[in-house]
Amino acid sequence: EVQLVESGGGLVEAGGSLRLSCAVSGFALDDYAIGWFRQAPGKGREGVLCISNSYSPTYVDSVEGRSRFTITTDNAKNTVYLQMNSLKPEDTAVYYCAAESNTNWYGTCSRSDFTSWGQGTQVTVSS
Repeated sequence: EVQLVESGGGLVEAGGSLRLSCAVSGFALDDYAIGWFRQAPGKGREGVLCISNSYSPTYVDSVEGRSRFTITTDNAKNTVYLQMNSLKPEDTAVYYCAAESNTNWYGTCSRSDFTSWGQGTQVTVSS
């Protein structure tokens, strides 16, 4: 069974950094694409950054300042990280990680491309 568990969210001041973790089980990271998404209050869930070992990192244009976010993977720990720097109040949202097998992934960072999801972790950026 594919499972994903996010952690690392919290309250941070604008300009600060956070590193979110996504612990996965039930599959090998090399065989799956991983995506980070976020959902702000009253808004839809949007892609932040998606990556697969089989593809180049896929960044989503809707999240400006793509250089502020970085995905790293630790296969030994079965964990994927989202490093977020220079955070802004508009980055406040619930952040989710998601997974899709490389076989079924279309190479985009769209919500509809991912079928397995974690429960989310809250990130709040104060001004």
